[in-house]
Amino acid sequence: MLEYISAPEAAKKWGISERRVQKLCEENRIPGVAKFSRMWLIPKDAEKPVDGRRKSLVDKEE
Repeated sequence: MLEYISAPEAAKKWGISERRVQKLCEENRIPGVAKFSRMWLIPKDAEKPVDGRRKSLVDKEE
């Protein structure tokens, strides 16, 4: 059975804000995420998604 953590727990684990975690969940950027009532459930072993808001150095060089 999969184990889940909450958005506040994921935020602390990944070093980002709870609101950012919620936004990533809303955008389906975290595989296996589920919403139960008003709470996001995130698989305990989920990786932090890459921040797509910034361009990487590779993009700037081209």
